Amino acid sequence: MKPTLVLLAAGMGSRYGGLKQLDQLGPNGETIMDYSIFDAVRAGFGKVVFVIRRDIEEQFRTQIGSRYAGVVPVEYAFQELNDLPNGFSPTSARVKPWGTGHAVYAARNVVGDAPFAVINADDFYGSHGFQAIAGHFAHSCENCICAFIMNNTLSANGTVSRGVCTADANGYLNGVVEHTKLAPYAGMVRSYRESGDDMIFNGTEPVSMNLWGFRPGLFAELEVLLTEFLQAHGNELKSEFYIPFVADSLIHRKGEKFKLLMSPDNWFGVTYREDREFVQNSIAELVKSGKYPTPLFK
Repeated sequence: MKPTLVLLAAGMGSRYGGLKQLDQLGPNGETIMDYSIFDAVRAGFGKVVFVIRRDIEEQFRTQIGSRYAGVVPVEYAFQELNDLPNGFSPTSARVKPWGTGHAVYAARNVVGDAPFAVINADDFYGSHGFQAIAGHFAHSCENCICAFIMNNTLSANGTVSRGVCTADANGYLNGVVEHTKLAPYAGMVRSYRESGDDMIFNGTEPVSMNLWGFRPGLFAELEVLLTEFLQAHGNELKSEFYIPFVADSLIHRKGEKFKLLMSPDNWFGVTYREDREFVQNSIAELVKSGKYPTPLFK
């Protein structure tokens, strides 16, 4: 069964200043997610699910979804504040949904029975990650994560948030520790921490860019974990249910395994408005070198 690609595209991009998911960065108006979908289809993915907000549905279907007619089947899921299990409801003061794990939960009724990969819509991953996950699911039903080399994921325009991965001797994920302010520092990478106890990395560490692969049937466990999270944190106005928390719970509480895959590609994305020109130039170079056709979808 071909895996499904789930794109998380419901975020606003507050630091970027607008709907960066829809920003046209390729030479023929392509968005970053267009390149991810192109690479995923080429790697053998069989369906795409967009997780979006209701208020951008019409604009998204017109500008994005219509491009894939005849290329790959497309479905939509909606991350909504009140889409919660077991009768939970948000407090009246809550305005934002519940994070990336909640966004995956929103796709539960449209993913189907296939294994699936989850990515951010505004990150450029390159082709190797999709090939690695598709290849993994061709012979395994285990969960997986495709990590990147830390040095290949930094921004010249500010700090970035990355999950630093550790693995056991057999190549299975032990955990992901989030570092919210990483930046180049004297040939290394510095993690600036509120405690003042900063950490220094050599830059070769594997980091999560939210390129996850999940086995079929995840959603039953996801509902249990989300229920527990809401029982503990549901009244907090800014609490978020993140994918790494889901993975950590599955590993340490359920005994599940996540194979750690690696991509040699350079990540780039539009965290900051100042990243835009670099991303445009990087895509133009990839097109010029023949790695992508132009226009991307004919």
